[in-house]
Amino acid sequence: MELLTTISTDLNIENSIQKLVERFLAAQDVKENSKATYRRALKPFFEWVRINNIESNSRETILAYKSFLINQELSALTISNYLVAVRKFYEWLESMKICPNIAKGIKGAKQSRSFKKDPLTVSQIKELLNGIDRTTLQGKRDFAILNLLIRTGLRTIEVIRANIEDIRQNSGEAVLWIQGKGRDNKDEFVLLTAESLKPINQYLQARGKAEDKEPLFTSLSDRNHNKRLTTRTISRIVKQNLRNIGLNNDRLTAHSLRHTAITLSLLGGASIQEAQALGRHANINTTLVYSHNINRITNAPEYKIDKLLAV
Repeated sequence: MELLTTISTDLNIENSIQKLVERFLAAQDVKENSKATYRRALKPFFEWVRINNIESNSRETILAYKSFLINQELSALTISNYLVAVRKFYEWLESMKICPNIAKGIKGAKQSRSFKKDPLTVSQIKELLNGIDRTTLQGKRDFAILNLLIRTGLRTIEVIRANIEDIRQNSGEAVLWIQGKGRDNKDEFVLLTAESLKPINQYLQARGKAEDKEPLFTSLSDRNHNKRLTTRTISRIVKQNLRNIGLNNDRLTAHSLRHTAITLSLLGGASIQEAQALGRHANINTTLVYSHNINRITNAPEYKIDKLLAV
């Protein structure tokens, strides 16, 4: 079957391709949101094929598409996600004996060794937390959230998924059980030190009576009062408090607080493995980027150059 030729020349066949995509998605043993991601990622590929009247079904076709994506100045992560979907689609096509796997071995875009978001300095952290008015319920909530993010490295999605009952005891210490990224259950935890737990308790006390199964942090707006916060709301809370101390930078966001926690753990003497556990990185190479950045500054050869020139 000359798959690409038929896509680009016949609307009925194009509709058939969409049905083929749905068959492919149905055969994937992944979550529904992952299937939705594959569907979205395949759409620009077929659109590119149609617009460019691509008539070849070869490895060069996929390489040309990769070049197109790179020229669009998309992020390396976005490009890689698009290509993963294409590779999996053609792998399935081959398994169904529909056409050869022409995408086999096509690599994703090279990931940057730096992060898109910056961590905060210790002085910025202190200014950020001290700038929150903790006399109000909103201030107590916002302080508890920001403080928790900075001290535990939680993702915003992990914070909004947390319920009051998820604060438990483990080996005599308070912990917060979390549902991590890509997880189905709350099977990981972060340690709640006294400095992390105290602001949460102060907020819960001010909030008043609540059931254990209720969200740990809730909305104060009239429309969504006492309902679970969204990741967008937490991002807005963090961003507004950063602006309040004059930090209005696109590289400083809620995700910066996660970077901050992992960076501080390494600066404080944590091993790579300990920092990996804190960040819950599936690949230790992600954690090594933090270590590399710290070492690059701490042991910068530029200091040695200055020392020689100062003689």
